[in-house]
Amino acid sequence: MDVKGYIAARAAKELKHGDIVNLGIGIPTMVADYIPSDVQVFLHSENGILGVGPTPGEEHIDRDLVNAGKLPVTVLDGSSFFDSASSFAMIRGGHVSVSILGVLQIDAKGRIANWAVPGKSVLGVGGAMDLLEGSKKVIVTTMHTTNKGESKIVKELTYPITSERAVDLIITDLAVFAVKEEGLYLTELAPGVSLEEVQQKTDAPFYIAESFNKSNGVTA
Repeated sequence: MDVKGYIAARAAKELKHGDIVNLGIGIPTMVADYIPSDVQVFLHSENGILGVGPTPGEEHIDRDLVNAGKLPVTVLDGSSFFDSASSFAMIRGGHVSVSILGVLQIDAKGRIANWAVPGKSVLGVGGAMDLLEGSKKVIVTTMHTTNKGESKIVKELTYPITSERAVDLIITDLAVFAVKEEGLYLTELAPGVSLEEVQQKTDAPFYIAESFNKSNGVTA
């Protein structure tokens, strides 16, 4: 199974017709390729595009047409272009329905760290803080553990926090968690994953949701 593709496809299932959606860097950019054909959403990019389409094939890449992560994109009929100030005004004005973000860590309260690693040089926070504060709904897509096997869902953040605003949903290669005021609720497992594996690989405490489904994911 394409693990990152699975995560992106599962996130795409959360989108509703008419949503204005911002896709962060990493796995979130893949969501554009998994949006159901019967659901029309408008993909927004901080660098000034509304109407981003699926990832282009090599023969259709336009080097001047990129998203905020500098990856090549396509645009759909009716798309629009604008300056960065207008783009951020859309975010800060509450006009983005859903933001899908990648993370370095997420804590037991659903707060994320996704812009800086202590001791390493970074370019800056980009639009992450604005998206967290301005979006109506925020979804996290991430691998459940780091390359070293350490949980990315932790009791407390050890990397710089991005915002005090908690996200709404966490989608990993192992499970899906809803974020409530009391904490994290496991709602479903990825195909072939056991509850015991999720418990073993999750540092933060979590509850089992009443609607818990042992296998309610998608294949990719």
